[in-house]
Order: sequence, then C-alpha cells, then structure tokens
Amino acid sequence: MSLSFVAQLIAAIPENFTGVEQCTVIDQWLTDHPDKEAECREILTEWLMKMRDLRASDIDFGGPGCEGQVWIRVYGAKKPVASLGHFSHQETTAIVLSWLSPSQRQRLFSRKSVDFSLTFPLPPPAREARFRGSTYFDRGYLGTNFRRINDTLYTMEGLGIPNPVALRMNLKHEKTGLILITGITGSGKSTTLDAIIDMNNRDNSAHIVIIGHPIEYVHESKTSLVRHREVGSDVLSFESGAVEALRQDPDIIVVGEMRDASTIATVLEITDSGHKAITTLHTSSAIDSIHRIIAEFPPEEQERVRNRLADVLSVTMSQKLVPTIDGKLVMAKEILCTDSSVQAAIRNKNIGEIYQMMVEGKRYGMCTLEQDLRELQRKGFITQQTAVNYANNKKRMVQLFGMS
Repeated sequence: MSLSFVAQLIAAIPENFTGVEQCTVIDQWLTDHPDKEAECREILTEWLMKMRDLRASDIDFGGPGCEGQVWIRVYGAKKPVASLGHFSHQETTAIVLSWLSPSQRQRLFSRKSVDFSLTFPLPPPAREARFRGSTYFDRGYLGTNFRRINDTLYTMEGLGIPNPVALRMNLKHEKTGLILITGITGSGKSTTLDAIIDMNNRDNSAHIVIIGHPIEYVHESKTSLVRHREVGSDVLSFESGAVEALRQDPDIIVVGEMRDASTIATVLEITDSGHKAITTLHTSSAIDSIHRIIAEFPPEEQERVRNRLADVLSVTMSQKLVPTIDGKLVMAKEILCTDSSVQAAIRNKNIGEIYQMMVEGKRYGMCTLEQDLRELQRKGFITQQTAVNYANNKKRMVQLFGMS
C-alpha cells in the first residue's frame, strides 16, 4: 500500500534535501496539489479510525525508527501492523503535514516539533473522536505519534478513588487546595484528570478554566461553566494561561502539566489566592512529587516553597497502568491526603516519614502503591510477580506478600 502519487512527490524533492528543507518542499507541493493533500488526509483518517476500532492507545509512523511501518500500542504492547502497509519517509511526511495548519507547520519547522489535536465527527449517539498528535524530527525525517483520547469519562468510583479522597477533590467540600495527579507518560493521568473535572462540572455551580497543550477531552458545560484554553493557539504558555485565569473569575483552574519552576510557582500562587488548582506532574510517587517541586527552585528559595507547598497541598495521587492476568491494563495508585502531620513533615524536611503516614492512613483514603498492588493481586487482577515488578518499593512489596 502506498500513496498514488509517491513517484511524483519524490521526484519534486532535490536529492540532497533532508530535514526542514525536504519538509518545506513537500509542504509547498501539497499546497499546489490539493487533491493529493486530500488523499493524504484520507490515509491518516483510516489509520486513526483503525486505531480506535482496536482500542489502541497510540499509533506511530514516520522516521527511520519505524522502518516504513505503522506501529500501534494495544494494552501496553507496541507492535507494527503489516496490514496497514509500508511507506517511504516522504509519504509519511506528506501524510502528517496534510493535517497541520500553516501556523503549526511553521512552528514545526522552527522548533523541530509540534503538539496538536485532531477531531473527527462520529455518527450519533457518539459525539466525536479526538486524538493528541506530536510530530518531531527523527534523523532528518518526520516521526509522528497520535494518542487516542477516551470518548467516555470515568467516574471516581470507576477509577477506584476512595470517597474521602473524592470529597477533597470536589469543590463542594473543599474550596481551595492543590490536587496533584502524577505518573509517567502513558499512566492514565489525563483520564483521572478528566474524571475529576467531570465530577466538579456535575456537582457544582462554578467556573472551571482548563489550560491544555493540546486540549484533549472537551468538557461540555453542565452545572458549571467550563472553558478550554489551548497553549499555542489560545494562550502563550501554561504559566501565562494560569495568570490570566485569575482575572477570569474562576473557581477551579486546571493546568495540564507543571513543566518548570515558573509554572509551579504560579500554580502555588493560584491556591494561595484561595482557588482550587488541579494539575499533573511526571513523577512516580507522592514523595517524589514533593521532592521534585521543591528541587525545581534554587536553594535560597526552597524553604519558602516548602512552606507554601505544605500550606496548599491537598491530595497527591500517583498512578501506574499495570498489565493484568487477562492481557489488559488496570490502574494502580498511591494516594496522599495532606493533614497537619503531613504538613509538619514537609515543613520540617521529614518527607521520608510520609510513606508510613500513607500506610496508616486508610481511613482517610490513603494508600501506598505497594498496598494497592497487593489489593489488585488479592482480587485476582494481577500476579505477585507483576506487583513486585511495578512496585516503587520492591522490598516492601515482597514483605507484604511474605515472600523470601
């Protein structure tokens, strides 16, 4: 399988052109041949719909790393799909460029990568299919990943979040504070974030401002007014979007990701000013999250940041997607709910004591990752070995199982 015009396209590119130069030629060629651009768009549409049918989380194509094949990830395993065919670097470049706007193409050429979203209408009763795209250079050629955005929202109960924790995440019960959802890439943070937003959207008469890069699930206003602001098109950065949101009469501000010290400082300021803030962080445990936030700042500022974090942090939930016995995935989580003891541990630099507080905090909805993995194994979802493999504290996991 290949594009009908591949020979014409390759002939239009000078032999010594790679990288941005080659992309610029293909960009202009597509502009001059709108019918060929439409063919490229149809190919990508077919791939993304196939991905959706297979319930795949991701699809990758383009660049030397893919060896001309289209790869998909289903239940954690990424493999090439022979039935989707083989494509040259020039073809996959044309396919992804056909979906980028002129401003996105320029951003790609100048910054060497671009993140964006795609939306396709679906027949009723479904609403739309949404995907998050990331295009970048791989040894002088374009490589691309698309992640499927869930069509449906999970409930807090469906995610296994204890009621005491869900209440603290709900504006109706706790008006201020910082909610942190953490985990590595692909751990389901966006799914959890959307469930929290939906709960607040249903239960409160409020104003929720969501700042994303890109916007993934689009929430319809229910009992709350929900606004979506995409970094790059609606706002310049997470930091500026959060600052601007303070002037827009918000009750909840959702910052898609805390990537740097300036964004972290702004999120802490939001909660300090009496708002509820929800955000994500790329860390693997609740304790690592606290360390990471403090370490983002120079030593002379860390004491102030530590005290401010102790004041505003409400809930930290770290999560992983773990393979099940039947070949699917299940979420394992670690939950920290801040109380006076946790606040004192953060202020006094005794963060290591927090692990034991989570072990003993079940009545508040707290648990360690190891406790949750043990529960998943007890219920028959995962094996003992999987629990040990995915534990942060493997020694503690072995102790929970009584293994030698």
